[in-house]
Amino acid sequence: MSSMIKVFLLLAVMVCISKAQLNETGQQCLCHRVRNGIGRRSAIKDVQIYPATIFCNKVEIVVTMNSGLRYCLNPKLMAVKKLLTSIMKNTSTTAGSTNTRIAPSA
Repeated sequence: MSSMIKVFLLLAVMVCISKAQLNETGQQCLCHRVRNGIGRRSAIKDVQIYPATIFCNKVEIVVTMNSGLRYCLNPKLMAVKKLLTSIMKNTSTTAGSTNTRIAPSA
């Protein structure tokens, strides 16, 4: 009888662990908060675009300023879309990488 209880307890633990892992899907994103403003475009040193993955279900745009400050932009904003479009026109990127790093032209 005690071996039957051990089996049920083991199954219960496995169910709890699998449920906890399912709830964490999409929660391993870099950007927990996003900015709704771009700031001075001339102060941007680097732009990194991280596509949606199984770990984070949204596109993330991380901007590094000349001062070294890094923050995330809201990819749904029209100003951010225009910024990325203008940068991509001036820069050729390599395909196949997990993230895209773009250095804007001055």
